Amino acid sequence: MITISGTLSKGWMAKALGVKFDRDYYFDPQRRYVIDCQCNEYAAAKFPDMRLFYSESNLGQIDYWDNSQILIGGIQPNMILGMLLGADLVPQDSCDADITPGCLIGKHLNDLPAPERLLDNEVIKLFDEQIRQIQNYENLRPIPPFFWDTSGRATIHGLMTTAQKFLGEGIFMDMIVEPQRSMDIIRWIGDAYILLCRHFAQIADLPITGVHVGECSSCMVGPDLIKKFVVPATSKIGKELGPLRLHSCGPSTNHLKAFSTIENLISLDLGGDTSISKARQIFGNEMLLSVSPLPRDMSDEKTNSILNWARHIIEENDDGNLEFIYHVEASYNIDTIHALTDFVKALPGPQEP
Repeated sequence: MITISGTLSKGWMAKALGVKFDRDYYFDPQRRYVIDCQCNEYAAAKFPDMRLFYSESNLGQIDYWDNSQILIGGIQPNMILGMLLGADLVPQDSCDADITPGCLIGKHLNDLPAPERLLDNEVIKLFDEQIRQIQNYENLRPIPPFFWDTSGRATIHGLMTTAQKFLGEGIFMDMIVEPQRSMDIIRWIGDAYILLCRHFAQIADLPITGVHVGECSSCMVGPDLIKKFVVPATSKIGKELGPLRLHSCGPSTNHLKAFSTIENLISLDLGGDTSISKARQIFGNEMLLSVSPLPRDMSDEKTNSILNWARHIIEENDDGNLEFIYHVEASYNIDTIHALTDFVKALPGPQEP
C-alpha cells in the first residue's frame, strides 16, 4: 500500500489568509477553533484533489481530523514541557511559536521537580479547565495537549531532541563528558512525557492508542549515542504508553540499526535522504515507512527533481508499506506537490481513494 498526504504550515496560512498565530491562538480555545476551521475550509476548497489539511508537521493525521475537534493547548510537545520548567512561550504571527531557550542549562536531576509535581503548574490547571468546559458542549470535542486528532495517538518530541531544546547544543558534548547527568535528564524527560500524556488522556477521555516520537535531532549524533541515550528511555515510553512511531529528520541511514532495538516500534517517519532499501533490509516490507521529500525539491521551480526522487524511493521500497508525507511552507512551489500527488495516484496497485 502506498499513500500520500500533507499538511499546510502556519507560514502558508498566514500568507494565504492573513491569519495571525498570536498568544491568544494558543490559549483561547474558541479563537483557536475559528482559525483552525478557517484554515481547513481553505485547504478543502483550494486543494480538493489532495489529502492536504492544516496541522503541525508530522503531528496531525488527516484520516483522524474531525470538524468538531477543538485543540486545547495545541502547542508543540517540548514547548509545553519547557513552559512547565520556566520557559516562556514566544508566539510568531506568521510561523511556528518557540520558547525562550536554555531552561535546563546548568541543572542536574536534583534540580528538577518530581514529574507528578508538574500537574500542579498553572498551565496544566488552565488546560484541564478548558477541556472540562469544552466537554459541556454537545457539538465540540476537546483534543488535549500532546494529542492532535481523534486517533488517540499521543505526540511527543524525542528525548534527546527535547534535551537539546532545554540545554542547547551543549547536550551533544555533555553526553560524552557528563554521561550520567545527561542520562538522568533524558530519563526524567521521558518520565515527564509519560505522566503528562496519561494525565491528559484521562482528563479528555481519549485512550492512548500509540505515540509519535519526534526525534528531530537524531542525525546530530552517531548511532552509538542513539543506542546508549535514546533507545532505553524511548523503549520505556513504548512499554508504558503503546506502539511507537519514530520520526527522524535528515539522513538517518546509519541510525536504522540502532532504531531497530527500540521496543514496541511499529513505524518509522524518515527524511527523504535516508536509504529506504536499507530500512527494508532491517525492518521488512510490512512496517509502515513514512518518507518526506527534500525541501530543495519542494522549492524547485520545476518538478523534475521531486519526481526523480519519488521514482528512486519507489524502486528502493520494493513494494513495502509506504506513505509519502509532506509539510508545505510558504516558500514551497505547490506545483511540485501536485506533481508528486499525481505520480503516486498513477502507481499500479491499491491507492488511497
